[in-house]
Amino acid sequence: MAIYAIGDVQGCLASLQQLLAQIRFTPAHDRLWFVGDLVNRGPDSLGVLRYVKGLGPAAVTVLGNHDLFLLAVASGIAMPRPMDTIQPILTAPDRDELLAWLRCQPLLYHVGPFVMVHAGLLPQWTIEQAEGLAHEVETILSGPDYQEVLCASFTSPSVQWSDNLTGLPRLASLVHVFTRLRTCSVAGMMNESYKGPPDHAPPGFLPWFQMPTHRSSEATIICGHWAALGLHLRDNVLALDSGCVWGKELTAVRLEDRRIFQVPCDGKDRPSR
Repeated sequence: MAIYAIGDVQGCLASLQQLLAQIRFTPAHDRLWFVGDLVNRGPDSLGVLRYVKGLGPAAVTVLGNHDLFLLAVASGIAMPRPMDTIQPILTAPDRDELLAWLRCQPLLYHVGPFVMVHAGLLPQWTIEQAEGLAHEVETILSGPDYQEVLCASFTSPSVQWSDNLTGLPRLASLVHVFTRLRTCSVAGMMNESYKGPPDHAPPGFLPWFQMPTHRSSEATIICGHWAALGLHLRDNVLALDSGCVWGKELTAVRLEDRRIFQVPCDGKDRPSR
């Protein structure tokens, strides 16, 4: 059995299909790990959701910020923006089934030496701590009170993480870390607004995985989210957002030998200018 981790798909179904043909994916024998942001900005988010859900145990996905945004829009908590492409999901006959499945997906997935998360982990967290914190949010998102977490995450001012946080501010802060982290300070303060390349990060901030005190460095962390970073491979980091939805590539890495597979953005998925 081969395991392939795949970068941000964001509704680019045609590119995903080309990538899976290249790796000769067979659901009976292989497994796909998606780093989140299955939906939005690309042309066929509905098709991607249906496909990944339909794979059952052959696929695992973690939640990304665009996935949670879809849930927030569906709940009337957030408003769609001009570049969003999630409306076909909201009007689909299987909408409720798809959204219920999506909100039951994890924020963090850990098997053996690999940890998958959409954005990253704060330097002060161990893997064990991160798992426990992710589970706090996952329990609420998969339950009847999930809209409270979405409301706190999308309508309240962002709160920096602290062990002393409680209630909804705590859960919303965790959502922001797991799904939006790119750069932070040595003390673990996020700079959520910066989206550019890592070598232009604001003074005092570094990519989260470059922190010298990173307590999760014993694991290999698989992530996406940062298109300006691009495909970035280190001994303990596999960052796979290679910007397919922006007309670049969709990337998969086979975890057994770290072989990279890429396809250029399919013409059907290219963004309109």
